[in-house]
Amino acid sequence: MSGQRKLFGTDGVRGVANIDPVTAETALKLGRAAAHIFSNSGGYPNHTGDRRKIVIGKDTRLSGYMLENAMVAGITSLGVDALVIGPLPTPGVAFITRSLRADAGIVLSASHNPYEDNGIKFFRHDGYKLDDKVEKEIENLVFNGEIENIRPTATKIGKATRIDDALGRYVEFAKQSFPRGRTLESLRIAVDCANGAAYKSTPCILRELGADVSIRHNAPNGTNINANCGSTHPDQIQHFVKEIHADIGITHDGDADRVLLCDENGELVDGDEIMVIAAIDFLKNNRLDGNTLVATIMSNYGLDESLAAAGGKVLRTNVGDRYVIEAMLRDGHNVGGEQSGHMIFRDYATTGDGIVSALQILRIMTETGKPLSELKKVLKKYPQAQRNLKVRDKPDLESLTDVQALLKEVEQKLNGKGRVLLRYSGTEPKIRLLIEGRDQAEINTQADRISAALQERIGA
Repeated sequence: MSGQRKLFGTDGVRGVANIDPVTAETALKLGRAAAHIFSNSGGYPNHTGDRRKIVIGKDTRLSGYMLENAMVAGITSLGVDALVIGPLPTPGVAFITRSLRADAGIVLSASHNPYEDNGIKFFRHDGYKLDDKVEKEIENLVFNGEIENIRPTATKIGKATRIDDALGRYVEFAKQSFPRGRTLESLRIAVDCANGAAYKSTPCILRELGADVSIRHNAPNGTNINANCGSTHPDQIQHFVKEIHADIGITHDGDADRVLLCDENGELVDGDEIMVIAAIDFLKNNRLDGNTLVATIMSNYGLDESLAAAGGKVLRTNVGDRYVIEAMLRDGHNVGGEQSGHMIFRDYATTGDGIVSALQILRIMTETGKPLSELKKVLKKYPQAQRNLKVRDKPDLESLTDVQALLKEVEQKLNGKGRVLLRYSGTEPKIRLLIEGRDQAEINTQADRISAALQERIGA
């Protein structure tokens, strides 16, 4: 710990479980730091002198037990109560934090990463992720030892309470995003739960709305989360839909803040298509605030053309749901998201919510009577070539002069009819390349050239 001065990445603290920084020792310190920060600046008035409280949820990883116990120990050692809710989707933890009027929420999850990884994410009292300033304050307290001597004793020590009805609360919350006057009784739905946090909630929500639901990968054992299943392996839901002749397929990542869909023909429907379908429907019903959809620079340029044709526009942000949410809050927009399937519908939720996003499309399908294959035609995509490469380190991209020269050459070849984006992942030791253009074969060729150069310079 002494040599490391940064814990938080673009989505909390993340890494291999039981290897610094995702260790029980660091989790305990983070719990103490968070308890100190939120007990002194909690979002709710505390006129009665009652103890502050922090919600802790997790996905289905084996290491969640270790980190959960360490977080509870850290929080309670500062005199703050811990409300333990067990496995629940990340958006469920955000909702329960608001529902129980807690001062903060913590999620133990590495999202779409393999089971050996884990992470620690924080929510404010209102269910939104922390800003950089608060993350920095927590980080500083972990390193500087400033709160080492704060040791409540006797009755001032916090207590841990298990919240048994968290799942039921979240199920009811998610159902409220679907119109009361409608049901899903006419639909057969295939669901891939990724052996993750939604293994109970998503099937329950859909069945209570009347759907005929068939499920796979809903038996987590601590090590099978995201293993050849879920949104990182979309071929699974595509096969499943065709096998059972479903009307639609739903596939989550490990913490279910994302969703990808599959139409009745077994063709994948990504986040860009989901966003456009929903945004244009919102536009037609005068529900799209500012007539604007918020998306990242990775989203297909076809979004801009589709929204413009419908009388709307697209606002672009840097990659990462936190930047999408920041722009939505700053400018007052209510629909946004990423191509990866991380969508935010602020009329219903404060963060990405896979099942709430899916319910928006299911609502449109039932209202229009149109299959998903027809609805997705509203987006005409530019061809894209994407590459994700593991790297041994992350030097400044500008220092890779030979790669920079190649990028400029490719941009010139595109002649203003495409774009090249290169960035490091904020959560994994990877570099991500996107080329968008008119000719699929050409951009694939150029993507391979750039990938080869990157592999030679910084490849793992």
